Amino acid sequence: MTVIDIPGSKSVTARALFLAAAAEGTTTLLRPLRSDDTEGFAEGLRVLGYTVRQEPGAWHIEGRPAGPGVEAADVYCRDGATTARFLPALAAAGHGTFRFDASAQMRRRPLGPLTTALRELGVELAHGEREGRHPLTVTGRGIKGGAIRLDAGQSSQYLTALLMLGPLTAEGLSITVTDLVSEPYVEITLAMMRSFGAEIARADGPEGRTYTVAPTGYRATTYAIEPDASTSSYFFAAAALTPGAAVTVPGLGTGALQGDLGFVEVLRRMGAEVEITDRGTTVRSTGSLRGLTVNMRDISDTMPTLAAIAPFADGPVRIEDVANTRVKECDRLDACAENLRRLGIDVATGPDWIEIRPGSPAGPAEIATHGDHRIVMSFAVTALRTPGVTFDDPGCVRKTFPDFHTVFEAFRTAL
Repeated sequence: MTVIDIPGSKSVTARALFLAAAAEGTTTLLRPLRSDDTEGFAEGLRVLGYTVRQEPGAWHIEGRPAGPGVEAADVYCRDGATTARFLPALAAAGHGTFRFDASAQMRRRPLGPLTTALRELGVELAHGEREGRHPLTVTGRGIKGGAIRLDAGQSSQYLTALLMLGPLTAEGLSITVTDLVSEPYVEITLAMMRSFGAEIARADGPEGRTYTVAPTGYRATTYAIEPDASTSSYFFAAAALTPGAAVTVPGLGTGALQGDLGFVEVLRRMGAEVEITDRGTTVRSTGSLRGLTVNMRDISDTMPTLAAIAPFADGPVRIEDVANTRVKECDRLDACAENLRRLGIDVATGPDWIEIRPGSPAGPAEIATHGDHRIVMSFAVTALRTPGVTFDDPGCVRKTFPDFHTVFEAFRTAL
């Protein structure tokens, strides 16, 4: 049995940074993730005039319920989608002119549904080049609130940004969602907002689901960040793939907020043994993997993980309802298909699905990462049983797990 400590959740860390910045008082985040994305978020808060003090194992954020502490700022969001989508919403609740830009990779990713919603709430907002993309300028004058409709079928982050904005409005916010992907991430948002004192009601109606957020503001707290479930998927998949192997991730169990822990249920369907307790989650290999058809709409960040081990199953693996993975750091459906074909695997894709047939991946082959951390970490699992796999940009894992290669190599040795 291998026990592995996974770094803190990127999703939870980013939300906690927003909530802490918006809260009355000083919040302490315990065991936050230190990666390029989260460091970029913290740097963005500092540029906006918030005080963020970082020490090993804990970050302290002095909240500013009135909004940014400066009247003007230029914020560079790096590659971080949470930074690029959450911080403009936070800035809109304050007063001043705030310019946001991002990497070329992030500039390609859509932003339109969020900025359209902010405009409907009265926010003065201008895109610098292409409508619905970074760069953008937000002129904040506070937000009254009101009722809006939102299509979150491309990304749940649009909804999360608006939900977290709700308590900072003068009169509250009602959001009717007509389409939603990755719903478990919204559940993370709601649970965390409540931990910081927010009040949210939810009702389903003929036009969609409506979230009603009261104008309560937020209260500072001490908040512990749980291990990252998406990152854990690579280690769980590796254990399921390796005969005789077992891995336990402590701190990620029955009380976990993150929906991506549901990936272990996919592994269970494929034949792995899975045990989830209040202390952690364990995955054991049974020596074989079964093919399956699975809808991964709610856990689409783990789609590449499944794709990477799919060739080793005894039948086809078909992953459905993952169109949103085409607008991530790269087009992940095509990237997975391209790299599996490089390894000699038969793959078919459609607008929102990928089907991978059984085969024996063969190297040597260089994986085209497209600068996407999840492509690297997923195909590192394939490489456990495929000699000669290399990566054209192995360092892009710094986005979420800078020490991944060192940790995974030690893990591989222990299997």
